[in-house]
Amino acid sequence: MNSAVVVRRTLLAAVAAAGAVAAYRQGRRAQLAFGATPEEQAAELPGDELVADADLVATRAITIRASAADVWPWLAQLGQGRGGFYSYDRLENLAGCDIRSADAVVPEWQGIAVGDEVRLHPEFGLPVAEVRPQEALVLHGAGPGDDDGDAPPFDFTWAFVLRPAGEGRTRLLVRERYGYRTDWAGRMVEPVSWVSFVMTERMLRGIRDRAERAAARAATSA
Repeated sequence: MNSAVVVRRTLLAAVAAAGAVAAYRQGRRAQLAFGATPEEQAAELPGDELVADADLVATRAITIRASAADVWPWLAQLGQGRGGFYSYDRLENLAGCDIRSADAVVPEWQGIAVGDEVRLHPEFGLPVAEVRPQEALVLHGAGPGDDDGDAPPFDFTWAFVLRPAGEGRTRLLVRERYGYRTDWAGRMVEPVSWVSFVMTERMLRGIRDRAERAAARAATSA
């Protein structure tokens, strides 16, 4: 093989690698900000102060044709053993989460307060750090440690924020903030953020569809 061919193939490989890196970075930025405006991404939201110097932030959002009062009950009952997460139950249950997303608001699940735990799995949950009815629900916890009792690799907040959008609509913002506690935490969080994107995108649509259906039924029966 002559040197010109080697050089050409090397250049093509370098261009392909650079293209792959650029595509990954662009995709990463898009998934971390799915549905959110630049203003929403930059906005200070409830719970941000709990992980003040975050190493990775995701802000995802959707518009719901219903009032905050119609959306809030679906947030209030989030959790395993309660209303679920309105996402891909089958995928969550492959990990033993035992999730069953509710299609109705259940009065017994509406009480939620600071200090309660919202379970993601029968053996793991996140404490409730802040509750503002019809405005915000903030969960604050940490990444899982290991069996040797080492400290969790990262600090984490998961905030659900409702903002009026005019004409009876509401913006639902879901923000994740990760603060790394170890040198290798990023290698865990980066792939987790992609899984979170897939599940959150479905959850946003799941909450939207349920809230809009409930609001439409209420308007019809009024």
